[in-house]
Amino acid sequence: MSSNYDRRRGSGRTGGSRGGAQDGIRGSRSPRGARGAREESRGRDARGSRDHRDARVKTDLLHSDLAHENISRHGFLMGGLGLAGLLITARLADYQIFNANRYLAEADARRMISQTLYAKRGTIYDRNGTVLVSSVECKNVYVNPQLIEKKQRKKAIAALVDVLGVDEEYVADLIDQDTTFAYVKRQVDDEDAELLAQKEIAGIEFEPSIKRVYPNGTLASQVLGIVNVDNVGVSGLEKQYDEILTGVNGSLVRERALDGTFIAGGAYKKIPAQDGMDIVLGIDANIQRVAEDAIAEVVERVGAKNGSVLVSDPTTGEIICACSYPTYDPTDLANASNEDLNLRVVTDVYEPGSVFKSFVAAAGIEHEGMTPDTAMDVPAMVRVGDDEVRDADKRDYGLNMTLREMMRRSSNTGFVLVGEKIGADDFDQYVIKDFGFGTSTGIDFPGESLGIIKGRSEYDGATLGSMSFGQALAVEPVQMVRAMSAIANKGVMTTPHFLKTRAGQEVDWTDGEQQVLSAETAAAVADMMRTVVDEGIGTGAQVAGYEISGKTGTAERAVEGTSGYQEGNYMSSFMGFASTTDARAMCYITLDGTAAGSDAATPVFKTIMETALPALGIKPTG
Repeated sequence: MSSNYDRRRGSGRTGGSRGGAQDGIRGSRSPRGARGAREESRGRDARGSRDHRDARVKTDLLHSDLAHENISRHGFLMGGLGLAGLLITARLADYQIFNANRYLAEADARRMISQTLYAKRGTIYDRNGTVLVSSVECKNVYVNPQLIEKKQRKKAIAALVDVLGVDEEYVADLIDQDTTFAYVKRQVDDEDAELLAQKEIAGIEFEPSIKRVYPNGTLASQVLGIVNVDNVGVSGLEKQYDEILTGVNGSLVRERALDGTFIAGGAYKKIPAQDGMDIVLGIDANIQRVAEDAIAEVVERVGAKNGSVLVSDPTTGEIICACSYPTYDPTDLANASNEDLNLRVVTDVYEPGSVFKSFVAAAGIEHEGMTPDTAMDVPAMVRVGDDEVRDADKRDYGLNMTLREMMRRSSNTGFVLVGEKIGADDFDQYVIKDFGFGTSTGIDFPGESLGIIKGRSEYDGATLGSMSFGQALAVEPVQMVRAMSAIANKGVMTTPHFLKTRAGQEVDWTDGEQQVLSAETAAAVADMMRTVVDEGIGTGAQVAGYEISGKTGTAERAVEGTSGYQEGNYMSSFMGFASTTDARAMCYITLDGTAAGSDAATPVFKTIMETALPALGIKPTG
């Protein structure tokens, strides 16, 4: 027992297996001994094999004999160090070679602060050099929540609320954001920004900005339009001429320290802004003010839904005044409706009523051989489709009228006969198409409506008769003004426009001129329109010392979705010009949604023209 134990114990030591076998061979004295020795040898071999497998599995890398291990501790350690070196080298290559520019940019972004230097938007002047809208420097106020210390949080919120008038909860949410930049309020006056800066609260910061200012308040606001907080024009002439009014923004790059302060002598790069181009309009601020006051007064007095005025020079197309009421305050857009932003003389369409008779008379003279003295037997009533048409005087007897008398009385029944004399085909060509109804006027203003006018193939039994006295078609006022310029300007139709000069250069609008009537026909119609003001239903438009030609209009408003008309709901209007033979000023007044007739529009015309004619240097005619 003891010898077997010793042999097993010895086999577990290094070299014990080989030594035990030799002793067994040399010490044999009998077959039994030899057999025992072989069995012991096989036992030792089997155990040795198991011990060898166990040794491979249980190798101790830190304490076993390095000379007889499959994985050397030294090799393992060296391999680990080599792998670490490769990773470090790869990382360095990534930083210094492959993505060096990206990492530099990220570092610069954390250290460098870039601000936009906003270009001043061009100034808009009236024809006399009065500033209508300009730009001033201001500040955008923002916060960097990373720089606002917890102990300063309440102080920062209180300062922003007190100076800027912003909501406390809104500011608190901004300061609690995980960001380095959040606008608090844009386009803050420099005085308020300076007051806030004096509080010296880290994390409340400022960037230069530009905002629009309106020296004359709401004057011409619908014409001028508005810009957004990025100084991009979104309506009116601000939108129409956005490209030339807008300058080119610059930039300012500065280096800041970890505490957010700018480093004196640090990196600094400034690209100056290039200001936008100034423009001059044909608008006269004084006439515009008189017109806005006059249309506001009459709309309120007669209970109209809205009203509009457009004054122009028919010989050039320059718009001298344009407005609608109600209007809006460009500095208080929160209380402005979308409708009030519209310049209705461009965007809204109406049935023009009897003012349209001027163009029917012109076509009758120019193309059908009529003259102001051409007479017709005009009945008290004519049938137009299924409707009975009568004159405003409601007479029950017929009259023999000249074309001049039809204009003076504004006879509906008489002009139905004139329309029939012209005929549907010629009416479509010489009244609708020649005067440009249903097509763009070329006005330099966004949102122009093209009107609602039937094509010749769409005429029914009532179309020709109804259009002959200004119903069954809808046009915007600026189309009426453009068409009337032909009558006032010796047959030449001009393009209505606001822009007079840009960058000091006069803008040429003559490309849009069209000769649509002979000078003789234009003069004949203008003279008949003088009769309307001198002794007809337009006497309320007379201006002392001036010869005025004009035409009234009282169109019934259609019932939406039907072919019928509303009782006591009219689009009342008056259009006239001075003088009859040498017109230099034309004015169109419209009152929509009122029970009043055209006699409500004529006094507004008179009020405006009493100011406009002398202001434009137009001398009295007698």
